[in-house]
Amino acid sequence: MEAIRQIVSVKNHSINIILPDDFNADEVEVIIMPVQDNNFVIPQWQIDEVRERTINYLKNPNEATDIEDFLKEIENEL
Repeated sequence: MEAIRQIVSVKNHSINIILPDDFNADEVEVIIMPVQDNNFVIPQWQIDEVRERTINYLKNPNEATDIEDFLKEIENEL
């Protein structure tokens, strides 16, 4: 599935969406929501954790936990 996300201005209760030339679909689903305040802050500890996990994965991709195994592990702990 191909998805396009755009933030467009509303003028006179209308919007105009220009699709890329390579977007080929006869019908599309449009969901309209007001833009939320994007001034949120990601805590530094979370940024550091994601970076560390990324580095570890790139060094040892074969040691990554499969999502199915991870979900089973969580389910067993409940």
